[in-house]
Formats: sequence, structure tokens, C-alpha cells
Amino acid sequence: MTTEPAHKPWQDPALPVAERVDALLAAMTPEEKLGQLGSRWVGNDMQDDEQTDPDETLNVAPMQDVFAASGTIPLEEASRDGLGHLTRVYGSYPLTAVQGAAEVVRQQHIVLANSRLRIPAIVHEECLTGFTTFGATVYPAAIAWGATFDPDLVERMAAAIGRDMAAVGVHQGLSPVLDVVRDYRWGRVEETIGEDPYLVALLGAGYVRGLQSSGVIATLKHFAGYSASRGARNHGPVPMGRRELLDVILPTFETAIREAGAGSVMNSYSDIDGLPAVADPWLFTELLRDRWGFTGTVVSDYWAVPFLASTHHVAEDMDDAGLQSLTAGIDVELPDTLGFGPGLIGKASEELIDRAARRVLTQKVELGLLDAGWTPEKSVAAAESTELDSAANRALAREMAERSIVLLDAGTALPLAAGLGTVAVVGPAAADPRTFMGCYAFPNHVLPRYPDAGLGIDVPTTVDALKSALSGTEVVHEQGCAVIGDDRSGFAAAVEAARGADVTVAMVGDLAGLFGHGTSGEGCDAEDLTLPGVQAELIEELLATGKPVVVVVVSGRPYALGKFASRAAGLVQAFMPGEEGAAAIAGVLTGRVNPGGKLPVQIPRHPGGQPSTYLLPSLGAENTGVSNLDPAPLYAFGHGRSYTTFEVDDLRISAAEVPTDGEFMVTVRVRNTGSRAGDEVVQLYLKDLVAQVTRPVKQLTGFVRVPLEAGEAKDVTFTVHADRTAFTGRDLSRIVEPGDLDVLVGTSAADLPLTGRVRLTGSLRVVGDRDRKLVTPVTVEKI
Repeated sequence: MTTEPAHKPWQDPALPVAERVDALLAAMTPEEKLGQLGSRWVGNDMQDDEQTDPDETLNVAPMQDVFAASGTIPLEEASRDGLGHLTRVYGSYPLTAVQGAAEVVRQQHIVLANSRLRIPAIVHEECLTGFTTFGATVYPAAIAWGATFDPDLVERMAAAIGRDMAAVGVHQGLSPVLDVVRDYRWGRVEETIGEDPYLVALLGAGYVRGLQSSGVIATLKHFAGYSASRGARNHGPVPMGRRELLDVILPTFETAIREAGAGSVMNSYSDIDGLPAVADPWLFTELLRDRWGFTGTVVSDYWAVPFLASTHHVAEDMDDAGLQSLTAGIDVELPDTLGFGPGLIGKASEELIDRAARRVLTQKVELGLLDAGWTPEKSVAAAESTELDSAANRALAREMAERSIVLLDAGTALPLAAGLGTVAVVGPAAADPRTFMGCYAFPNHVLPRYPDAGLGIDVPTTVDALKSALSGTEVVHEQGCAVIGDDRSGFAAAVEAARGADVTVAMVGDLAGLFGHGTSGEGCDAEDLTLPGVQAELIEELLATGKPVVVVVVSGRPYALGKFASRAAGLVQAFMPGEEGAAAIAGVLTGRVNPGGKLPVQIPRHPGGQPSTYLLPSLGAENTGVSNLDPAPLYAFGHGRSYTTFEVDDLRISAAEVPTDGEFMVTVRVRNTGSRAGDEVVQLYLKDLVAQVTRPVKQLTGFVRVPLEAGEAKDVTFTVHADRTAFTGRDLSRIVEPGDLDVLVGTSAADLPLTGRVRLTGSLRVVGDRDRKLVTPVTVEKI
């Protein structure tokens, strides 16, 4: 081994970051540089795990079976020339914060001892529904963030997540997911923020700001097109043209980078038009770096690099896969080093290796890992005093849950009246707290392998919450059926309970899992949008009693509710509301909480009602008479009711004509015309009347959630730059085109009572990547 240098300028925080990195690179061998591009997942070694049934794939990531050999490499060997990342030290086994911190210290010391220059590794973890570790707060799933229509709330949540992670020595979080939903059958819909790129962009940027404000690098995923796979099959090929990619899929990432300064990006598993993303230099070098100016790191999704050889079959072997990925612009291979191994020496140019190593080392310098006084022990010093499920966390989780629940229809029974004699609570989501949590929540992601560990956190059930909320009312419970399977043996008891009750609350929906071990989540794709198992049959049996039935759907994707929506006495959508979901649902049902959530996806009428998005041109979004299939949803994007009433009126547009590089303002008045305080989400849509390519019938261009006391009114003003009308033209340039725009304002994509028109004048304008306006500013003024 080459002698360790005595003078180490890279450890001097007084020097500029670039100078420190240059000095370190100059001192490194090619093998040491390559070592910074690799990783090791010690916590996913399943070979010696006696609790794992070999006939089951309940491990953290079943895809590891393709590359089982990677789990046999000791950390000492994996880090012999240094190491870029330590993978999921906390997120693989049920460890307490103190136990996890001890393991971080142990692994970091191995990395330091086995690398000549003693460069620590970056510790990364999952954090989509909170810090994915034992005993940490489980917040609502990302699809529930979308339902809040509240970027500031998402930012506060992410900051809390980041604080907990930073306190125990975690440097990077693998969130947020910025995929735009294109087909509700895809299992990972629960991990997305919704089907509209502007909603996803603003809430995603809020998450990035929050997480990074706590010193944890946010990782945008999955770049790009993953959510648009053919047939909604996980990892499936993406049949998408460049125009749809540029106009629908990529703006979310661009916004999070330019508006929030995201520090890392993760590739998509899928191929687009035959080219896997992980090997696409257009995505990761030309677009991301050269056009957008991204300066952070690109990390591979787990095993995406070797997948080029094993599943995509575009690489001859692991070394070839690594060379293609490195050339495309991948900087770090996760979760283990397979393609970025020693075989690249002599195959990859020194320039390519230096390019990636410089990016990784820059982040390590910025994180303070190369400062002279850094030690593994100091990095986790706060672990012993950190409470991962604090009262403050739980209060924030409840606020997120309450603001995310969507009242689809109050019907005749909601809110539940005081003095009810008996309420029956039935259905598989009534008393199973796991149904409240997404597939990347630790209790669903890891703990199925450890059945004796419990959940690690307190998660009340809806039955318990309603018993507390409905004092003086008898609350009875029958499961009726499971989420999965065709066992109807519990139907009779559930129906009997409904017959004897004044109101029945039917709790149905999903149970998240991984790779087929659930009805929602990664690798849990759906054939159609019928409620899983026999839950729809259970609802029909309950409705047949003639007693009022309130249906509450607790799910990670929207399900077709058209068959019974008109007969339900109330209909509520709760998108996996997290550990405080029961209190939030009970609050909405009883009226303690006035719901203000809005749908980030449509609720379909029929189970086969594809395509699954409002964001389509006329022939896809409207019933034009050329097909016998009506694509109209049961409930539109942006829909959500309240226990008060609102009125949006007094549309004012600042100018009838605006140049193609100008802006105009749209002002409306929103008033609470009911008897109690509530929130309304005012939504602005634009419709391009004539364009050189087909355009969506309407597209969300601005939104704001407005709290209003009873009788209160506020003016809402959207400042719309012409750039917000830009689209990808016939020559694939992004353009602002002169012509007429309809201005539509209301409270959902289907409820837009205020309409006006603006004409864009002047010449067609090509919009630059780095200077285009991505956000519609909104001001709210009390009258």
C-alpha cells in the first residue's frame, strides 16, 4: 500500500472545497478513486439469517437474489481501497438508535482502517414515509402528501425527518420520489405525490428543502420515466416519446434541482424506447448536467448497474455494465459494488473515474467528513438522546394525516351524529395498523421478517380511535374479510353487526408490501382497479342490509368505486395516513376535523378505466363519441369536500394580451359561506386552444390552500409567466407559442366555474433551460 501522506490539505476546512478535492484526488491511486464510487450493504446479508424462510422472499430487497454473491464480500474486503457509501445500516434490521449508532461506528472504523487515506463513507438510508428504521415515526405515504396540496407542511415534515437522521449519523436520504403517476395499477403509486407534474414538483421541492435544511442530502428518484411502464408492470419498458418525457416526467426533477438545490439523483430501472436509463448519457450528462446545471451526485438504484447485463441484456458482463453506467453519468453504484469494481481499471478512462470521484469527494467535503476533527463517534454523538418517535414528530404526523384525508362525499351520515346508539366498524383496515403505512415504512418493509419485534411504535386502530371519539356510543367490530384472499367466512358476522347498528363504517383498502407480499408497494402491481380480494363483495353485502354504510378507503392507489358510491351514506379516501391515521380518520368521521384534502389522482368509475390521468389531450380525456368507453372519472383530480361551503368568484385578469415573454395576474375571491372554519384549495388551470402539437385539455398551473374562518373572504392572486405555458414543439424545442389561452379557476379539474381568456402575442419564443420560470407565485390577501 502506498504510504499515507503527512500533509493533508483536504482536511483543512479553511481551504475552498474545490481546492481540498483537487489535493485529495492528486494523492489518490486509480484504485482509491474507484473505491469512492462503490458501496456495501452489510445489513442485507441474508445467507446466515436463521429467521428467514428460504421459501419466502420477505427480505428487504428480494432483487438481491440475482446477485447473492455480493452479500458474501466482507466489509474489510469491500473497502480495501476506500468506500463511497455504507448502505442502510439502520434500515435493515430492528436496531434501536443506540444499537444502530454502534454499528455505524463499527463499520466506519473498518472503512477508515482499510483505506490508506482514511476517507469515511457516506451513510444513506430510505426516508420516504419517515426515517426507515425501527422505532421511528411513520408519516403518511407520499400520495397523502399530494392530497394536502401544502408544500410548506411537507417541508416541515421533511425537516423533522432530516433532524432525526442527522442526529444518528446519516448523511443522505433516498427520497423524494418525483415520478408522475401515469397508470394507477402500478404498485408504487403510493410512493408518488400524484398525477400532475406541477403538484409533484412543488411538494417534492418542499421535501428537498426540508430534508436538506437538516444537513441530509435529498435524492430525487427515479430519473426518469419509471412510473410509465407498459401495463404498469414494475421495471417494465416505458413506451414514451421524448416530448412526453420532457413535458410531463422531467419538470418535477428540474424544479427540485433549480428551486430547492437537490444534492443527488437516482436513476430509473426502466428503459425508454429500448435504452435503460442507467446507461443513458442524454439523461445524466447532456440534460441533467449540461443543460440544467446539476452539480451533485448521481447514485444508481439498487442493482441497476448489473441489471444492464442480467435483465436488460445490453451489457456483456458486470464490467461492461459498470463502464456503460459510468460513461452515462452514474457516480456511485448502490447498494453493493458489482459493476464499479476493480475490473474497470484499464477499461474506464482516468478522466471518467476522476469525474465521478470528484463529485463524491465534493459532497464528503461539504458534509464535513474530511475535516481533521471528524470521527465516527462524533458523527453519532446525539444518538443516545434522540427520540425517533417524539411527541413533536407524532403531532406533525397527525397534522399531515388530518390535512391529507379527502372527503369524497359526506352523503347522509357524515359527520357522524352525536348520540348514535351503535356504530359497527368492519373491514380489514379497521383494526390492522399496518394498513395505514406504506411499503417503505419499517413495519411493512422489514419487520415481516421479524414477527416477534412488533411494530416498534404505537399505532392505534380506527376501532380504538372511534371508541374514544364517540363517547356514549357502542362501537362494535367485525373484520369481515382480509385485504388479500377470497375467504368470505367473516361476511355473516359483519353483516349481522351492520344490521344491529345505526351506522356502519366499512374500512377497506390496501396492505402494503414488497414484491407480491401486499396489494400496494414496490412489485405489487394490480391487474385492474377493483378493491383487492373480496372487499368489494363485503361492501355489497353491507349495503344490502339497507342500513347506512360509510365507506372509508385506506389505500396507496385509487380504486374504482362507481358500483357503490351512490349508495354509500358517506365516502372517504385516506391515502395511507401513517401512524396517526386512526385519530385523523376518526376526527373526520366525527367532524372534529373539517376535511380539506384534495385528490392528487382521480378516483375511477370503472376498474378498467384506463388511461389513469386527467393530463391528456381531448381524444384521451374526453368522451368525444369515437369510442364506447367513457374516460370520465368518478371524482376528478383536485376534488375534495368539506363540512363547510365555499364560493370562488370575482375573476380578474390583469391583461387581455401578453407578449410571449411577459406575465399576467389572475385574481379571484374565495369565501367561506358556511358555519365553521375550513380550508379550500383554489386551483388555476390553463387550456391551450390551438398548438402545433396536441396539448392537455387543461393543466394545473397554480394552486394554494387557503384557511378561512366562517364568513371570511380572501383574494388569491396568481402571477403567471408566459413560460408556464411552454411545451415541447415539433422540433423538440421548448417553446412559448402565440395564441389564445383559456384561464380556468375553481376547486377541482371538474369544478372550474370561473373562465377567462388571455392572448399571447408576438413571436414564437424558444425557452432556455436555465432561465425559464418554473413556478407560479401566489399571494393571499385577507379582505
